[in-house]
Amino acid sequence: MSEAVLILRDGETFEGEAVGEPTRAVAVGEVVFNTALSGYQEIVTDPSYAGQLITFTYPHIGNYGTNPEDDEAAAPSCGGVIVRDLARRPSNWRSTESLADFLARHRVPAIAGIDTRRLTRHLRDHGAVPGAFGTDEAAVRAAAAASAPTDGVDLVATVTTNEPYAFGDPDAPFHVVAYDFGIKRTILRHLASAGCYVDIVPASTGAADVIARAPDGIFLSNGPGDPAAVDGAADAVRGIVGSGIPIFGICLGHQILGHALGGSTFKLPFGHHGGNHPVRHVSTGSVEITSQNHNYAVDPETLDREVEITHVNLNDGVCEGLRVIGEPIFSVQHHPEAGPGPHDAAYLFSDFTAVMAGS
Repeated sequence: MSEAVLILRDGETFEGEAVGEPTRAVAVGEVVFNTALSGYQEIVTDPSYAGQLITFTYPHIGNYGTNPEDDEAAAPSCGGVIVRDLARRPSNWRSTESLADFLARHRVPAIAGIDTRRLTRHLRDHGAVPGAFGTDEAAVRAAAAASAPTDGVDLVATVTTNEPYAFGDPDAPFHVVAYDFGIKRTILRHLASAGCYVDIVPASTGAADVIARAPDGIFLSNGPGDPAAVDGAADAVRGIVGSGIPIFGICLGHQILGHALGGSTFKLPFGHHGGNHPVRHVSTGSVEITSQNHNYAVDPETLDREVEITHVNLNDGVCEGLRVIGEPIFSVQHHPEAGPGPHDAAYLFSDFTAVMAGS
């Protein structure tokens, strides 16, 4: 391994070793931390991490290797990976490749040996900070100084599908059109398991094109970055609202729905990234442990439609779910499909099919 350095835009510096992508290229992105204890392959391949450098707070990453079944996308979209200790000898019966080899094959730069506890504390105190890492300290320092946050950048355009495609059984009870803002494969599997045949369409697809497909429901997927910067998405969803077609949004889809309903979003200091976030289901009072990955949140006070807040984050009080009064439209900020994470909120897929069935 070669010596490497991670430098944040504010000048904070961390020493480590280069792993993954074997070139001397500098990795640049917004540095965030994820608190999940496992599921690193699903996290690395989640398109929602486009434009970001992922810091794992759990110290040992790569213990059980990787395998093709756990990919959430065809390839990672993240800018790079930051770990404390990268396992050199993975052990698991499902493993077909080490994480280091997986990252190298996908040309994803990574840095190990980082004091991720100090880095995480810094991000909690100062918020998600852009930065860079690599083996050439002068180049890294210059890249870090020039690095920018994800605000105002349409990162969805870098991960959405170019052409429509289908997933599931064509004879399934429900036909769903899913906007691909960076959709995860686990979401598609959950929709299919709930009885949906899914048409996945590019993020730029207009409302008329979606309605013309005569779906039983419309799904707004997860995705990366600033929801206000996703070109045309809120306008398209606004054109669907009021059509009577049920809508279900997750994560970025929840935020884009918020914009379509006349509201605004704001950036959280360091976002929600992990598999252990407590969320209160308002109507039942029950607490669900959820998987989350987002940097922005909806401000419910700005919505110009009458909505009910259905879920609330117990860590910081952020709106975690909403339902439009009198219309078959609802969304959540967290990830009910998990991948990785707990399955406390998986019932939301059944709620979606119940709404499409008119019950």
